[in-house]
Amino acid sequence: MGDSLPTIIIDLILDRSTIKEVLHGMLHAILFHRLFGTVKPQTFEVLDVTMPGVSDSEMEQLVNEKVEAFWRGIEIGFDKRGQINVFFSEKRPKKSWFQVYMGEEDVPWEKWVINVELKQCKDERERQVFKRELANTLTKSLQIMLAHTVSERGRIAVPLITDAGSISPFPLRMVVKVGGVEVG
Repeated sequence: MGDSLPTIIIDLILDRSTIKEVLHGMLHAILFHRLFGTVKPQTFEVLDVTMPGVSDSEMEQLVNEKVEAFWRGIEIGFDKRGQINVFFSEKRPKKSWFQVYMGEEDVPWEKWVINVELKQCKDERERQVFKRELANTLTKSLQIMLAHTVSERGRIAVPLITDAGSISPFPLRMVVKVGGVEVG
């Protein structure tokens, strides 16, 4: 994964009551902007912010598994920081030294990083301020997603689509880390 790999970083500060809902919405928003098959859209309301999503049972299962893995990692660990990485790749022929075809390999063309820090609010007033700030952060995160996907760099990162028969013509991988250790 060289320097030319576009990496979009989203930093979030969450509390226990918002982790699942926010991560669910963020992962769906990324998928909505980067799945190129026939996508049935849906929306999620997260802290009064409308987030786009994908209505697909396979994608929903993947998102739920990764959000639950993150939640379990935070719950059982002492570290209150983690991240979810989303990689979009393309299949390319893999060749040996002598240019002999050796199968296919996944070559990433874009990486999304959601950094999460867990915070605990001391009282109700602090919780209300926190939720307003989080709603602003979610809005800004959606703007970052949109700005990247419509930018020249975001458009040229996408390889040629050769399979339009599925919701994702490209291999998709999500990696969950808590305290620098992969979980789930």
